[in-house]
Amino acid sequence: MADKQRRGFLIIVMVLSVLAFAGFSLAPLVGGIINSTQQTASQPTPTPTQTINAKVSDLQAQARGYELVLQREPENQTALRGLLETRLELVRLQQGEVKDVIPPLEKLSKLNPTNTEYSILLAQAQAFSGDPEGAAQIYRGILQNKPGDIRALQGLSKLLMEQKRPEAAIGLLQDTLKAAPQVNQVDAGSIDVVSVQLILGQIYAGQGRYDEAIAVYDEAMKGDPQDFRPVLAKGIIFKEQGKTKEAEPLFKKAQDMAPANYKDQIKQQATATPVLPNNVSPNPKTSASGVPVAPTTSPSPTPTESPSGN
Repeated sequence: MADKQRRGFLIIVMVLSVLAFAGFSLAPLVGGIINSTQQTASQPTPTPTQTINAKVSDLQAQARGYELVLQREPENQTALRGLLETRLELVRLQQGEVKDVIPPLEKLSKLNPTNTEYSILLAQAQAFSGDPEGAAQIYRGILQNKPGDIRALQGLSKLLMEQKRPEAAIGLLQDTLKAAPQVNQVDAGSIDVVSVQLILGQIYAGQGRYDEAIAVYDEAMKGDPQDFRPVLAKGIIFKEQGKTKEAEPLFKKAQDMAPANYKDQIKQQATATPVLPNNVSPNPKTSASGVPVAPTTSPSPTPTESPSGN
């Protein structure tokens, strides 16, 4: 696998795996405005070759140990998680392949059907390993039970965009928004409407359909006036179009509305070089243009909470 793909996958797994193993729900953050930090953290720190070799040897020995345990106890979840962690670390050190994490993830996903963390990571691993259809099947399975799962929606949208099917991706998100009132009436907050709108706006922007993107963001702002994400997203679109005068007050408003720990990153985003995407970012919490897609919360929210706590 190419180094670029491996690094892209690691941006995903370094967040997902740690939170899943620690027992926390995967609370989405502002992805785009901290993306550069994630990319830096995901790359191996330069270390003397001898030290890296020793670490690789130790990890390989640990993996063999977990494999021996699993030969006796195929459903030992401690061993499965340990094997997954060691293989993920080998991938991070560029001494393993993403496909190697699929077998333990398949077992963990099957043993924990209500824990979508494993299923999401499995879908991402399959997509990066060249099995987009398998990944799509997993995403669709998640959405059957949880139609508002943001990570599954963004993952499936990304796959559809990569297949040059933007209308299918748009239709998926529009259908989700149409179903939201009825679904949320039965299970309040199960579909975060603003987050879905942000993904939809991102796809429109990536297609150069800026007016439609802005219309979606305006609708999102009306739906939740306390949510800074659509304000920031609209500011980014104006900035990408060279409309700096229109963008400046939106960045300022988003900075004023955002939680304190995001204000500096929003300020940095306002001065960053514009780069508009042509597809959906691979990071489940990140928009390729820096648009925050998934809900942002602090400090221990559930995935469906909005920044305002509504």
